[in-house]
Amino acid sequence: MTTTAVAEAAQLAPAFDLDEGRLATELAAVTSHTWKLQRTHTFGGQVGQPAPIDWRVLPLRSLGGDPERTDPGGPGPQSFAPTRWLEYLPYLAQLLDAIPAPLNAVRLMALGPGAVSTPHCDPKYRLDSGLMRLHIPIVTTPDAVLVLDGAEHCWQPGTLWYGDFSREHLVRNTSHMVTRVHVVIDALLTTELAAWFPESWQELFARGEVLFNRLIPATTPAWPTELPYDALLPSTFADFDAAAPLDGSLLPARLDRNADDALALTVAGRSFALVAAGDSGEWRFSGWSEQRTLQPDDSGLVLRVRRGRTLADRHVPAEPRTS
Repeated sequence: MTTTAVAEAAQLAPAFDLDEGRLATELAAVTSHTWKLQRTHTFGGQVGQPAPIDWRVLPLRSLGGDPERTDPGGPGPQSFAPTRWLEYLPYLAQLLDAIPAPLNAVRLMALGPGAVSTPHCDPKYRLDSGLMRLHIPIVTTPDAVLVLDGAEHCWQPGTLWYGDFSREHLVRNTSHMVTRVHVVIDALLTTELAAWFPESWQELFARGEVLFNRLIPATTPAWPTELPYDALLPSTFADFDAAAPLDGSLLPARLDRNADDALALTVAGRSFALVAAGDSGEWRFSGWSEQRTLQPDDSGLVLRVRRGRTLADRHVPAEPRTS
């Protein structure tokens, strides 16, 4: 994806006002205990080790609504849901509901005095995959900066920012007293959210190099065939690190209802919750984007893979289980 025409970050102009005083007041309601250290999450669904620096998290949306998970999560057997901590932050919950995009993880992230991360990239947050990360600063100091693609940023409370975190970045807090706190929101890019970006970004959005996702429908559509439903899927389709998701030998897979009564796909010993991709009849992996979807037809499944608005597909056999 060509991004040379735009900067590494952009301040968004949301359709609502951010009241930094209310955000700070609500933050005080959830700081009576020590937050847990941030953990990473791999494409293989594994949760990594705690951060070696003072970089702590309070999860507001997580996989299964787990109030203890500090990793950003990803595709897996559970969908993202609010945690009990969000109940203490009604104003912030209202702001999150107003973002015109499906949301994955939402976390309060606190970078303690003296904490400096190592330079790293988060490659899954790419606009041509339709995945992005937003920040709302709540508490900051001139000594707490984000270094993104070599540029230093100190975003101010009461603002909303997008950063291209697929580029190399680090966070650094050289303050001796102040803990920097941001709301970090993992979202799917939609045309409605793209309208919040500056005018200078609109040419990029018009070129077809970004992937626009559809909003989750108000009513979840029914799977159009009887369940369980057996299929054969390419071995790479549920491998989110694979460069060619439609390639590979075919593996047995099954679609059925999971313990939460949501549609789920099981393949190669792993289970993935699925979410309707708008009202098109396509389904995507919860925790991922419409970068890869599946849709039933009369003789099986149509698998689709997108890069920006470039589309490739593959038809695979599938049918309801009869015994």
